[in-house]
Amino acid sequence: MSQTHTFQNYELESFCDELFDADGRPRPGASLLIETINSLPPGELTRRKSAIDRALLRMGITFAVYGSEEGTEKIWPFDIVPRIVEAYEWSHIEAGLKQRIRALNLFINDVYHEQEILGDGVVPRDLLEDAKSIREPCRGLNPPRGVWCHITGTDLVRHSDGAIYVLEDNMRCPSGVSYVLQNRLLMKRSFPQVFSASRVRPVIDYPTRLYETLRCLAPGHVSEPTIVLLTPGIYNSAYYEHSFLAQQMGIQLVEGRDLAVKDGFVCMRTTGGFERVDVIYRRIDDDFLDPEAFRADSMLGVPGLMDAYRNGRVALANAPGTGVADDKAIYAYVPEMIHYYLDEEPILPNVPTYVCAREEDRKYVLAHLDELVVKAVNEAGGYGMLVGPHSTADEQREFAQRIEARPRNYIAQPTLALSRVPTVVDDHFEGRHVDLRPYILYGEDIWVLPGGLTRVALKKGSLVVNSSQGGGSKDTWVVARTDDEAAEVATPL
Repeated sequence: MSQTHTFQNYELESFCDELFDADGRPRPGASLLIETINSLPPGELTRRKSAIDRALLRMGITFAVYGSEEGTEKIWPFDIVPRIVEAYEWSHIEAGLKQRIRALNLFINDVYHEQEILGDGVVPRDLLEDAKSIREPCRGLNPPRGVWCHITGTDLVRHSDGAIYVLEDNMRCPSGVSYVLQNRLLMKRSFPQVFSASRVRPVIDYPTRLYETLRCLAPGHVSEPTIVLLTPGIYNSAYYEHSFLAQQMGIQLVEGRDLAVKDGFVCMRTTGGFERVDVIYRRIDDDFLDPEAFRADSMLGVPGLMDAYRNGRVALANAPGTGVADDKAIYAYVPEMIHYYLDEEPILPNVPTYVCAREEDRKYVLAHLDELVVKAVNEAGGYGMLVGPHSTADEQREFAQRIEARPRNYIAQPTLALSRVPTVVDDHFEGRHVDLRPYILYGEDIWVLPGGLTRVALKKGSLVVNSSQGGGSKDTWVVARTDDEAAEVATPL
């Protein structure tokens, strides 16, 4: 029997939906997409989804599932219904992200120099001194153009109040942008007419923008810099992205063993001898970059790299030490950073955050573990987390013990009712919770990729969107408004 996918029986429940308003009417930017899907003949959406899955497999877009009896590689989970963001809202998001990145960059520079924000008591000194992500070898560093974080992935969520909140900042080696580019390619092939008619803003120029960001970091005397992407190697979970981006930018993909420091300069081994390298887009964590400056047992980095960097003979993106700005406890103070460094009101609010290192906050968290989401400040990927409403009494007791033993290591936030997007489930649509990771490039200026990676929690009721925890992705369409819509006063979703 052919499967028929329509939105006729789609249930919003009590959640904010990205395609439908509270009365079940299509949002203006989503009307054409919804009409198109509703008009497809039986089985057509399934056919298109199967074609996308086959294309993902052909392109090698898979991820590891260790311990699975079904095999170690699976197709990257992709849902065919895109998230849609209207132009007026994207302008608000874009402005907020640019503001945030400016303030965070100034904070990182301040941390490794005068530490004025600590001296003025805006950020507690002991909170920073206890941060695992601070890197002593970075004190006094002066990156090219004064920019520390050149590539950022900032996670955003929409709550039931309709507002967009910043969930966290990823300022070390943010991943996922390759899936944005590949998702878009597949969706344009699947819905070419509706894609064109919706006037979706392009993402295809990201590799060019990234290349220009890296290029502007080169030492001033170098007119045609040699740029490389440094990867930990084929066993890294993001290796597909590393190779994809290097290929798209037309630069060499290298491992630490391919590089060496000669006469104070970083050089790449080639069949014709050593070639000087001017800019390194590093996808290796700080600790493994240089065994002489960080972990002595690292086999992934380049001995002497930090000396060459400190002397201005090579540029690194992102600069080492940027992780201090995406510590989840430091995150709570970003609104204060925006006031302090920019003298502006934050455009995008933080999720309200309880820092367990603060006694009053800790008491509240311990008394409300069944209501809150508790996170370890240095964990990622959905690990080290307690989702209070979905937890057991034993799990709550265990987390209480952890918090009391190491309060600096935990923060807590309200359990948000994340917005949802219709998602294909067998022969019908169901709402699944999503977040959004836009990508921001900071070179000569700040540029935000229109849209970003919409991550979706494919498990019913789940709030965890990470692929390692059963999540997938969707294409994100930033759609242009019609002339009539542009004349209207924008109202929040």
